[in-house]
Amino acid sequence: MKLHELSPEPGSRKTRTRRGRGLGSGLGKTSGRGQKGQNSRSGGGVRTGFEGGQMPLYRRLPKRGFKNIFAKEYAEVNVSSLNRFEDGAVVDPVALIEEGILKNVFDGVRILGDGELTKKLTVKANGFTKSAENKIKAAGGEVEVI
Repeated sequence: MKLHELSPEPGSRKTRTRRGRGLGSGLGKTSGRGQKGQNSRSGGGVRTGFEGGQMPLYRRLPKRGFKNIFAKEYAEVNVSSLNRFEDGAVVDPVALIEEGILKNVFDGVRILGDGELTKKLTVKANGFTKSAENKIKAAGGEVEVI
């Protein structure tokens, strides 16, 4: 078998329908758009969420609360999950991703104080809770805010 002899399995590829190619094609003349009307015109149709002039759902429902578009979203890591690292290691966002603790750092990494820490580590992150900071220092480690 040679490269030029290869072909897809019969029935695995379907040819696209070419509209407006004569009456015999089954999709000639009006090309499946029917007669007249808004949807038959080029550029016709209505916008997303349009309900024929009825008050649309997104306007009928009450609006509540406030969403701060400038809010920062931090990836949170508990102190207990830092025990995976070797003694004396430097833990930063890149190291957390490599170790598989985090998948994405979002706007930064914040260390939370849940659990116990038994290793002496230098932890570099965007934020620490007071309890996390105390536990890292109690284990003989260092805290560094980036």
